[in-house]
Amino acid sequence: MPDLTFVVIVIIIALVFDFINGFHDSANSIATIVATNVLRPRTAVLLAAFWNFFGAFVFSVAVAATIGKGIINPAVVNIYVILASLLGAIIWNLITWYYGIPSSSSHALIGGLIGAGIASSGINSIIFSGLNKILIFIFVAPIVGFLGATIFSILMMWVFKNKKPSQIDWLFKKLQIASSSLYGLGHGVNDAQKTMGVIALLLFSSGMISTFYVPKWVIIASYTAISLGTLLGGWRIVKTMGLRITKLKPFHGFSAETSGALVLLGTAHFGIPVSTTHVISGSIMGVGSVRRYSGVRWQIARRIVVAWLLTIPISAIIAGLSYFAINMLL
Repeated sequence: MPDLTFVVIVIIIALVFDFINGFHDSANSIATIVATNVLRPRTAVLLAAFWNFFGAFVFSVAVAATIGKGIINPAVVNIYVILASLLGAIIWNLITWYYGIPSSSSHALIGGLIGAGIASSGINSIIFSGLNKILIFIFVAPIVGFLGATIFSILMMWVFKNKKPSQIDWLFKKLQIASSSLYGLGHGVNDAQKTMGVIALLLFSSGMISTFYVPKWVIIASYTAISLGTLLGGWRIVKTMGLRITKLKPFHGFSAETSGALVLLGTAHFGIPVSTTHVISGSIMGVGSVRRYSGVRWQIARRIVVAWLLTIPISAIIAGLSYFAINMLL
């Protein structure tokens, strides 16, 4: 059994990752509502942080179980594997935050687990049935978000076609507060659970718990950390998400947030870890494409897609190198 102090340090690092996750992904919850001038940035992050935390009281831990038991074999996990996984995810998150690239914190963590697991015990440590599901939803989740937002936008345009633009803006400014809250809930439910899964895996592999489950204190601590991160906000990424992909009006924001929230809550229910960044990016592209093809700045979209594809392999490489470094140092 590893030293208790070391376990506590790694748990703290996991919560630091969770905090950075919220900081990095704050744009997912607030970019649209800020870009449409419905809420000021500080009010928007307060709203998002509240709903991030509220997920602790209304959802199961299905996503946490997938992260903890469905990516690498728990039998080969040790504290060094967990630490290296977290370092891979944290380093990649900070790099992409610095350059304002909306990459996925979720997939950075998944890549970290893969890289550290392979470095520790080889390719056979990977549970490919669980990994394949995650890889499929790298593509499925943003496509569903895109299609859902497109359908919502077209439906809203048809329902309110005889209304004045000022009336439409007034109504959807009110509705967007609800849709942004729903998206904030989906963000917290999805992303906080990933850290919960890692901490539970650490406790299990360290012998602190005899069977894999997520203790209550882990749930509260994880939701608290991601909410505090969201509260501080990653403003560089807000600009990319809310202002550079496409021009947004309140009904666009409502359509994107509603579509994205439904995807996140649906996948959380079935324990599928998806990227909140992928989902909202796809949704924003969907509402932008409704106006016309050129309504989306596709060069920015391509940059985002490249980051999507690079996140898992690069964070896996960083985690693998971190594992070897940790073994040499410790």
